[in-house]
Amino acid sequence: MNLRFDFTRAELVKLAEFGVGVDGSDGQHFFTLPVDQEVQSALVEMVQATWNTLQKIESGPKNYEPSEKYADKEYLLLPLEDEIATPMRKLHQARDLPQDASILDNLSNVFCYFTRLIDGENNRITAVRRATQFKGILKKRLLRLLTDTLKLIEDKIFILDNDFDFLIDGERIHILRPSSFEFAGKLQSAILGATKENIDTIQKRIPFVDFEGLRKYVSKHPRAARYLASIRSHLDEGVIDRNLLLDLCKSTQVGVKVDGDKIIIHSGHEMGFLEVLDRRRYEIRLRHDKSESFRAMSREKIK
Repeated sequence: MNLRFDFTRAELVKLAEFGVGVDGSDGQHFFTLPVDQEVQSALVEMVQATWNTLQKIESGPKNYEPSEKYADKEYLLLPLEDEIATPMRKLHQARDLPQDASILDNLSNVFCYFTRLIDGENNRITAVRRATQFKGILKKRLLRLLTDTLKLIEDKIFILDNDFDFLIDGERIHILRPSSFEFAGKLQSAILGATKENIDTIQKRIPFVDFEGLRKYVSKHPRAARYLASIRSHLDEGVIDRNLLLDLCKSTQVGVKVDGDKIIIHSGHEMGFLEVLDRRRYEIRLRHDKSESFRAMSREKIK
């Protein structure tokens, strides 16, 4: 997997800006901050370090799926045009972010910091890091050695990390730390906000299932909303057969009934039905006397 950015000619890599994301009562806001050349060079090195780390992950890259549970570090990809990428896509594509150095007067509201670089071909890359390290420093007392005496540091401290949590180019988000991406990208809110559109899209592709009962259920269960987002992402893999769906529900103890031309999901079995559609319930037979049904907390398709 290639990154749409050229690090090979360092003299042509220029920093567009450095900034922070702030949580406000009316949502997320992004501000830029002036930085000197030394900081700019450090940020370029952090972006390169992130890309180098991603390239060393042998199991990647894999497509990001909202319903999966991931390790601390993985190489995952999410198309930039995906609905759940909206907050980070807006940051990447924004042209005139406000500049305000005073925003650091209250570091407790800062949830991430970012840098945006432009290469010699005018390719833009945005790198984002969740702001956890310097928030922790706010609760501590730091010392520095002046002459031969340790002194308390009273200035505001903002410590850069060694790398970023994810990189954004013109086509994809390259994710190194999934949990930090989900936090910075307000993924929970984005997925819940896309519930209606996801159900409407799935309903069109699977018209023989009555999804009305799921609408209220999903609004109160974030994990179910994640399954919906994942199911929608798999719709192009082929047509779901009605009879095979009924057979799988029966063999994996998911309660449904047929009413006319519709499959109705029993109350209390909504999550199980979503697990079936998301390929998380399956039957296996290794004994002559019985078959067994299982739920997959995580799954990866065997190629």
